[in-house]
Amino acid sequence: MGVKRTYAEINEKIKSGKVVVVTAEEIIKMVEEKSVEEVAKEVDVVTTGTFGPMCSSGAFFNFGHSKPRIKMHRVWMNGVPAYTGVAAVDAYLGVNELPEYDPLNSNHPGEFRYGGGHVIEDLVAGKTIKFEATGYGTDCYPRRKIDTYISLNDVNEAFLFNPRNAYQNYNVAVNLSNKTIYTYMGTLKANLGNAHYCSAGQLSPLLNDPYYKTIGIGTRIFLGGGVGYVAWNGTQHSPCGARGENGVPLGGAGTLAVTGDLKQMKPQWLRGTSFLGYGATLTVGVGVPIPILNEEMLRFTAVKDEDIFATIVDYSYDYPNATGKTLGSVSYAQLKAGTVELNGKEIPTAPLSSYIKAREIAETLKKWILEGDFLLGEPVLTLPSADSGITLKGLQEKQAP
Repeated sequence: MGVKRTYAEINEKIKSGKVVVVTAEEIIKMVEEKSVEEVAKEVDVVTTGTFGPMCSSGAFFNFGHSKPRIKMHRVWMNGVPAYTGVAAVDAYLGVNELPEYDPLNSNHPGEFRYGGGHVIEDLVAGKTIKFEATGYGTDCYPRRKIDTYISLNDVNEAFLFNPRNAYQNYNVAVNLSNKTIYTYMGTLKANLGNAHYCSAGQLSPLLNDPYYKTIGIGTRIFLGGGVGYVAWNGTQHSPCGARGENGVPLGGAGTLAVTGDLKQMKPQWLRGTSFLGYGATLTVGVGVPIPILNEEMLRFTAVKDEDIFATIVDYSYDYPNATGKTLGSVSYAQLKAGTVELNGKEIPTAPLSSYIKAREIAETLKKWILEGDFLLGEPVLTLPSADSGITLKGLQEKQAP
């Protein structure tokens, strides 16, 4: 009879100190030495991790009421605007947002030295930031201006809410043109001068549960150095694309919307990041525990870099013009080896994400579970999967009705 476990059984083992936890890196070696069936009987949880730039991120703040009260119409945090169309003293700060004085790409390529992601990092690091707000005045909110300094401890609530994190696989970016280009995949040299990728591969959360059988609303995760949760499927969640025989998508597919208390997080896992010629963002640490409910889940978590393939895309023409054309595919083992071959040319590769940090996240999550500080959260609803029929839609130009 095959292995069958429940979340409750695993959590009881965590509480009693009897749980067996390994990382997604460690499980590979175990399966090479023993059968899947044997390892599945032994291991209760496999931990994963990823640490890379995740543009669709940000934080909600409730600043608390001033005396007299103000209905904030405009808010700036260290000069970076936050969105105020939520309520009187609530705002959402997106990591891509830039100060109004930033020259942007007027002197191309722009440097984008400071944005919303940097504000979030500064706050989590305990720094004090300049806070400005204006209002238009109402009978119940008569004040029209605030100019002060705040820290994370000064606000009522601050929680990270990232609409799209932990992309399941992603493009390998190259440049076929004869000039250097500046993208969210970094600076790409002319004439296939380099290739950039952005995934932890065999350690990445959704690549270890390719059909989202254990990940969904309520899944407890490592987020930014603290405890967070999966709140929904992420934006652009597209589970219906082509997959390999092992179930792993051959291109971008699933994503996670995640949330957690910003006051519990750590700056080393939320890093403001600048991309030359593109903009500002936030590099986020995410780790997801995969419960080994059965042998199938163990088999998924034993996936190796050589069995995970990413599509190569030209970012000089095909990506910006949404042609859908690809230039082939390459495994993460090849990418991590430092060079790939394309059009008869050896191209140096470089990651935008950190495998070393991903490993540290998986190890940290493993430690939390072994010490009884982290119980698994059973999802109330798993993410839409390959049979859901969900596909991405593109914006089409139409005449006014």
